[in-house]
Amino acid sequence: MSHHRFRLAGVVVLVCASLAVVARVDAQTAEDGVMLSRGTLFFGDLYTHDSWDTYWEGSLERTNGNVGTVTTQTNSLFANYGVTNRLNVIATFPYVWTHASQGVLHGMQGFQDVSLTAKYNALETPFTHLGSLRVIGAVAGGLPMTNYTPDLLPLSIGSQSKRVSGRVTVNFQSKPGWYVNGTSAYTWRGDVTLDRPYYYTNGQLFLTNKVSMPQVLTYELSAGYMKRGLMATVAFSEQHTEGGGDIRRQDLPFVSNRMNFSKVGASLMYPLPKLRPLAVALGYAYTLDGRNVGKSTAVTAGVTYTLSLHGRPVQ
Repeated sequence: MSHHRFRLAGVVVLVCASLAVVARVDAQTAEDGVMLSRGTLFFGDLYTHDSWDTYWEGSLERTNGNVGTVTTQTNSLFANYGVTNRLNVIATFPYVWTHASQGVLHGMQGFQDVSLTAKYNALETPFTHLGSLRVIGAVAGGLPMTNYTPDLLPLSIGSQSKRVSGRVTVNFQSKPGWYVNGTSAYTWRGDVTLDRPYYYTNGQLFLTNKVSMPQVLTYELSAGYMKRGLMATVAFSEQHTEGGGDIRRQDLPFVSNRMNFSKVGASLMYPLPKLRPLAVALGYAYTLDGRNVGKSTAVTAGVTYTLSLHGRPVQ
């Protein structure tokens, strides 16, 4: 099994398993400017299909026919609860499958990393007669749900790294329903433990099984329309990894590789008229540029439901 074959397919697993900015659906998530009222439960099931056959090895864009199209599928169960009108808590549980369409490599699957987010509305004030300004802070943490390995790329389902992040979101919501949103997050990632006593990356040999993971900065700008449960969004997002080496020519990908990208995307949440508060959710994302990532296309589809535990009608 060639190093060349391993190198290409491994990048997509690192990208899809480590990032939270695939074709996500905007609807009371950590990234948007929406807050649930006290006693409201918003939950659902989202499926994402992410695939590519072109990638960036460092800054070099290339393909590899030995693995064909590399696909990562993710099914995420999530729930968001309004503890108060200002404080929401969000939990996400993803199950991941990986697959290469050609070659002899076998896919892997399993529960990946559970994440928990506390989202706090720090400021909400009338900005103009047209709408209001909202500033939201969020703290999130994640840890592996299973003992999957991060060191069998290209088919590992995640990085096996514990993480903590802080996020700030600024949102302007107009009275007619149009909005703009800006959000940025910084993520600290814990060390990864390998099942071998050494590794080589970024031009250096390390005689240890502990891998120091670089920290990650992300930001996103989005705009759209939201009113009475309908939400349509277009977005541009970027990620910058603070450190980490490039994938070497004719070498394997590694868990701490630098992974930078720029993406565009769109999403829609549409409440079903006769089944409210049941809604369908759709999303799309495309990677414009990157470093050590796949040039992927991701499509998301799912269903959501909003429930008031205090007996109030859901709008």
